[in-house]
Amino acid sequence: MAEPRVSILIVAYKSRAHLPRLFDCLDAQTFCDFETILIDNASPDGTGPDVATQARATQFVANAHNTGFAAANNQAARLARGHWVICLNPDAFPEPNWLEALMAAIKVYPDVTAFGSTQILDEDARLLDGAGDVYHAFGIPFRGGYRKPWPSDLVDGQTFSPCAAASMWRADQFAQLGGYEESFFCYCEDVDLGFRHRLAGGQVIQLADAHVRHLGSASSGRLSEFAVYHGTRNRLWTFVRNMPVALFWLLLLPHLGATLLLWAHTAWRGAGGAYGRGLADGLKGWGTAWQARKAIQANRKVSLRALAGQFAWSPFTLLKRAIVLRQITRP
Repeated sequence: MAEPRVSILIVAYKSRAHLPRLFDCLDAQTFCDFETILIDNASPDGTGPDVATQARATQFVANAHNTGFAAANNQAARLARGHWVICLNPDAFPEPNWLEALMAAIKVYPDVTAFGSTQILDEDARLLDGAGDVYHAFGIPFRGGYRKPWPSDLVDGQTFSPCAAASMWRADQFAQLGGYEESFFCYCEDVDLGFRHRLAGGQVIQLADAHVRHLGSASSGRLSEFAVYHGTRNRLWTFVRNMPVALFWLLLLPHLGATLLLWAHTAWRGAGGAYGRGLADGLKGWGTAWQARKAIQANRKVSLRALAGQFAWSPFTLLKRAIVLRQITRP
């Protein structure tokens, strides 16, 4: 059997309602040289993919227990046969020319190994769900343009990391980086991977014409205790693991200050307890994260100046969740 050009990795958890629409969108793609690998991550009875949906996937695997978004995507990537792997959320619905736009991009940017899609808010197509993951220098990641009006002049640009809801990686690069960090379980695993990619000298192109409509947090809820806990814990680990030592000590106090301000804001919104537990467990895991940073930093190829130039630095950029796209550089 000939190898497909692209392997689309779909990790489902309580996603039965969304998967038929997703596969309809994939069936409508104008580029068809792809396979689909569907992992059901131990959804409770009645919430996983039904038999008809399972049959629509090239490969289907039902996990006996929930291994987490990060580990299940790595599992799917190991099964993939394509030269490129795409992580696609069950609630991310591609427009018909989405894959065609991604395939065109690898010809325009032949040295780039990671791409992000323009995510449109499914409930209101006038608004963005995100135009790339931004990393603020204070150690706070966010989706650029989240729930902001979709700019008419949006063009391709460098983003810090591609949002895992609809991201494409060259398969060998994804494997070389070790895929997603499985201890994260879910949340921030895409920023952590993107940070490691940046440290290794890679760049990510956010594509203006590769569109998906995204529900977002369909399984966990935007401000659920689960989401707040994992987001808080993993945000700290991402900073500890990846920030080079000179920048680490320069930015540690601003990072802790921003963390405390976010705690106050989250408490005001009613989720302060989950935030506190995430922060406590993040601090408990500091030693493991610090050990991991040794290998990560040993592989750093990018200069501190070049890396810092990919961060957002203005507090207003963070407060506004602004889009941050840098000029595309050629090797």
